[in-house]
Amino acid sequence: MTIHMVKLCVGAEDIEDLENWQARLMKQGREPFHHTRMMPKQKDQLMDGGSIYWVIKGAIRVRQRIVDVRQIAGEEHSMCELVFDPNLVRTYAKRKKAFQGWRYLKPADAPRDLTSGEAAVNIPPDLDAALKQAGVW
Repeated sequence: MTIHMVKLCVGAEDIEDLENWQARLMKQGREPFHHTRMMPKQKDQLMDGGSIYWVIKGAIRVRQRIVDVRQIAGEEHSMCELVFDPNLVRTYAKRKKAFQGWRYLKPADAPRDLTSGEAAVNIPPDLDAALKQAGVW
């Protein structure tokens, strides 16, 4: 059964910051990746169509499909390298409080993807939440 991951996109002000960071990696001949200290125990479920959902400025805003989970040697201990599909898929904003590391995210709890027309509108998370609460969005 598929499971997802949610992680803070530390230092990113918006989705474009994430795009730029990953574009720099790809110019160096690397696929988009992120290193984390802990190896996910549910690696097989992540590899079964799972995505990483990035939290930017207090809300899940975008996701990327996870294409590989590798164990790599670090200076003092081994690390986990998460490798992503370069395609960023914008999602409906979903508020998320700050946390350390990463968390698993059940598919039922993941925000749905925006359609191409919806993705063209970049609404701030607070306004998006208010519109949803009012039943307008």
